[in-house]
Amino acid sequence: MPITPATATNSPSSGTAEPILLELVDEDGVTIGTAEKLAAHQPPGLLHRAFSVFLFDERGRLLLQQRALGKYHSPGVWSNTCCGHPYPGEAPFAAAARRTFEELGVSPSLLAEAGTVRYNHPDPDSGLVEQEYNHLFVGMVQSPLRPDPEEVASTVFVTPDELAERHAKDTYSAWFMTVLDAVRPAVRELTGPSAGW
Repeated sequence: MPITPATATNSPSSGTAEPILLELVDEDGVTIGTAEKLAAHQPPGLLHRAFSVFLFDERGRLLLQQRALGKYHSPGVWSNTCCGHPYPGEAPFAAAARRTFEELGVSPSLLAEAGTVRYNHPDPDSGLVEQEYNHLFVGMVQSPLRPDPEEVASTVFVTPDELAERHAKDTYSAWFMTVLDAVRPAVRELTGPSAGW
């Protein structure tokens, strides 16, 4: 698998079809190099930096997205508000804000760091593996959504009870419950006890 030194750069705005590079990390989250995105997800997977965003409305409901059917990884499944990978050298906070706008057409009115979680989740449908050191973020969304159909098939705001009902009947990303459980303390602090998270 192609791995390059940590000093390699990625130019997402250059207009060329350059490979998308992910930042490889050690178990402590220290950058050790880069790898091409798809190569990093081939079994057994290469540990890389990622982020997950959980945005809530003023009623304390969580914004979920259904991933577009055309996505190479986990198409059509439901997941948290937004998730992805920083470009090499890009701060996770900046990446989280950038991708939330790119996917959902909205900038969070509040976005706060909420810790990290490390996991290894094989995806049985695609055969890909999520070996991720994931930076978690919680925040608020107060503007109308304008989802990019290339990224997002559908969106919905849910209460905890509604999420439990939907989770029992719909397919969710392999990492969803892991990141949700990890972020719950920050969610409770953000939404307050009445929201039920």
